[in-house]
Amino acid sequence: MKIVTFGEIMLRLSPANYGRFVQADSFCATYGGGEANVAVSLASFGLDAAFVTKLPANEIGQAAVNSLRRYGVDVSGIVRGGDRTGIYFLERGASQRPSKVVYDRAGSAIAECAPNDFDWDKIFAGADWFHFTGITPALSENAFAACLAAAKSAKSKNLTVSCDLNYRKNLWSRERANQKMTELIKYVDVCIANEEDAKDVFGIEAGGTDITTGKISREGYKDVAEKLVKRFGLKCAAITLRESLSASDNNWAAMLYNGKEFFFSKKYAVRVVDRVGGGDSFGAGLIYAMLCGNTPQDSVEFATAASALKHTIEGDFNLVSVDEVKKLAAGDGSGRVQR
Repeated sequence: MKIVTFGEIMLRLSPANYGRFVQADSFCATYGGGEANVAVSLASFGLDAAFVTKLPANEIGQAAVNSLRRYGVDVSGIVRGGDRTGIYFLERGASQRPSKVVYDRAGSAIAECAPNDFDWDKIFAGADWFHFTGITPALSENAFAACLAAAKSAKSKNLTVSCDLNYRKNLWSRERANQKMTELIKYVDVCIANEEDAKDVFGIEAGGTDITTGKISREGYKDVAEKLVKRFGLKCAAITLRESLSASDNNWAAMLYNGKEFFFSKKYAVRVVDRVGGGDSFGAGLIYAMLCGNTPQDSVEFATAASALKHTIEGDFNLVSVDEVKKLAAGDGSGRVQR
C-alpha cells in the first residue's frame, strides 16, 4: 500500500528544553510540516509513504530531504528549485504558559512552485491514498493550484483522498479559506478536523464547547461531523477532541463518523512533551488503520492512541511502531519500562 502526501516541510528552530526565545543563544534545528509528519508516521508503521514538495537545491534543502529519508520516506517526488526553505520558530510552553510559534516562510520554494512542477501521473503510479492539509493551499495561489491539480488527479485515479483542514489564520482569512477549501473538498473522501477548524473554515460550530476552558461537548461534535459529511458528500469525518487543562496537561480523544454511526475513542490524560504534530499523527494513524481494513471503532482507537504517544516525543515526527500503538490502544498505558 502506497500513500502520497503533498505539502511544505520547514526548518524548525527551538530554544533548548522549555526556554523562551529571548533567553536563547542557540537553537535546536529539526524539520517538520503537516504532510511530511504524516509521511514519517506512516513509514514508521511500515507502509510505503512518499512525500512531495519543492525545496531549494542547496544544503538546507538537502538537509530537509535527509530528515525524511532517514525514516524511510520516499523522497523521489521532491522537486528541487526555488530560493529558500521555510522556517518556523517554536517556543514550547509549560503549565499555564502557552507555546508560541513564529513563522518565517514567505517566498519558500513550495509557495512559489508552478503547478506543472509536479508530474502527478508519475507520482501517483501504484498509489492507494493521497493526503494533504489546509496549510498547503493557503501558502499561495500557485500552491493552491498545485494542490487542486493533485486532488483532481488522485480522484481520477480512484485514490482515497484525505484532508486535515488545519486552518492557519496567519496564512489566510476565514473567507478565503472557505472559498478555496470548498473547491478542494469536492475531491476529499476523509476529512479530519480539530475543535476549531470546522468553525473557522466552514462556519460549522460545535455547541456547548469552550476551548479556552477545555470544555468539550460530544453532542456538539456529532453535529459538526454530521454536517460536514452531509454538506460535502464525504465518506467519513474525524474530529480530534482536545481538552486543554494547561500547556503541560491535556485530555485527548477523538470521534469518527461514517455517515451512519458515531464512534468515540477512549480518552487519554496526556502529559505533554511536544504537542506539535499531534493532529498529523492522528491523521497518519487513521490512514493506516483504514488501509488495513480495521473497523471504524478500531480505526479511531488506533489513531487516537498513536497521537497520544506523539505528545510524548520531541520534534514534529511521531516515531512509534504499530506494536507500541496497539499496546496503548489495548489499555496498557502504564508506562512501565520495557525490557
